[in-house]
Amino acid sequence: MGKGGSLSDGVIKKILLSYTYVAIWIFLSFTVIVYNKYILDKKMYNWPFPISLTMIHMSFCATLAFLLIKVFKFVEPVSMSRDLYLSSVVPIGALYSLSLWLSNSAYIYLSVSFIQMLKALMPVAVYSIGVLFKKEGFKTDTMVNMLSISFGVAIAAYGEAKFDSWGVILQLGAVAFEATRLVMIQILLTSKGITLNPITSLYYVAPCCLVFLVVPWIFVELPTLRETSSFHFDFVIFGTNSLCAFALNLAVFLLVGKTSALTMNVAGVVKDWLLIAFSWSVIKDTVTPVNLFGYGLAFMGVAYYNHSKLQALKAKEAQKKASQADEEAGKLLEERDGEGGGSAKKNESQD
Repeated sequence: MGKGGSLSDGVIKKILLSYTYVAIWIFLSFTVIVYNKYILDKKMYNWPFPISLTMIHMSFCATLAFLLIKVFKFVEPVSMSRDLYLSSVVPIGALYSLSLWLSNSAYIYLSVSFIQMLKALMPVAVYSIGVLFKKEGFKTDTMVNMLSISFGVAIAAYGEAKFDSWGVILQLGAVAFEATRLVMIQILLTSKGITLNPITSLYYVAPCCLVFLVVPWIFVELPTLRETSSFHFDFVIFGTNSLCAFALNLAVFLLVGKTSALTMNVAGVVKDWLLIAFSWSVIKDTVTPVNLFGYGLAFMGVAYYNHSKLQALKAKEAQKKASQADEEAGKLLEERDGEGGGSAKKNESQD
C-alpha cells in the first residue's frame, strides 16, 4: 500500500480511537449517574445517604490513587509544597465535596431526566463566575446566549411533572459549586503551571474531600445510620459503584487528553439525551412535552455556545500560527541582512 493508503489508515484509526474514547466516557458517565440514582432512590435500593455514598467514593479513589502512586509507582506524584496545597488544593477539595454532596442528594428528590436538564445551566454558571473573577471578558452576545439557556431550563422546570423545590435547590447548588471549582482550578493551579492527571488529582483532592465531608456526615447522617441496624454493607454494590466512579475520572482525562474539552461537551449533550430517553423508557420517569421543548431551547443555546468557543479557538490558533510565521520571516530577513553586510565588508577589504 502506498503513502496515500497509509495516511488514510492513520486518519481512520485516529477517528475510530476518538469515537472509542467518547463511547467509553458516555458509558461510564451514564453508568455512574444511573447507579447512584439506583442506590439513593427510596423506591429502588433505598439507601438515601448521599454524604455517606460520596465518602465511600472518595475513600475508594484515595486508596486506589495512593496504591498506584506510592506502591506500584504507576504514576509520578506532582511536587507540591504545603503552602500550595493549603492555598490551592484545599479550596478546590472543599468545593468538590460540596458539589458531589449536593448533586448526589438531588437524586433522592428529582428524576434523572430533570437533573440532566438542570445541568444544562453549567455553561451559564461557569461563564458568570468566570466574569466575576475576571477570567472571562463580558460580552453582550454571550450573555444573551446564557439567558436563552436559562430561559429554556426555566421552561423545562415549569413543565416538570414531579417538581420538587428542595431537589432543584440542591441541584442548582451543585452546579454553582462545580462551576466555581472549575474556575478555581484555572486560577489556582493552571496559572501556577500545575497540571494534575486524574490519579494525582484524586491522590491530593480525595482525602481533602473526605475531611470536609466528615463534619456534615457526623451531624446529618450518622445518627440515622446508627438507628438503621438492619443495614449491612454490600461490598459488591458499593465496590462496583466506587470502581465505576474511579474509572469515570480516568475516562474524563483520556477523553480530554486525546481529543479536546469541546469534544467532551458535545459528547455530554449526546449522553444527556440518552439519559432522558432511558429515564423515560426504563425507569418510567414522566417526561412532558413542555420538558422537552424547554430542554430543546437550552440545548440549542449550549450548542451555539460550544460552536462560538470552537470558532474562537480556531481564530486564536490561526493568529498564533500567523505570528509564528511572521517571527520566522523576521529571523530569515535578519540572517540575510547579516550575510549581506558580511559580504559587503569582505569586498571592501579586498578593494
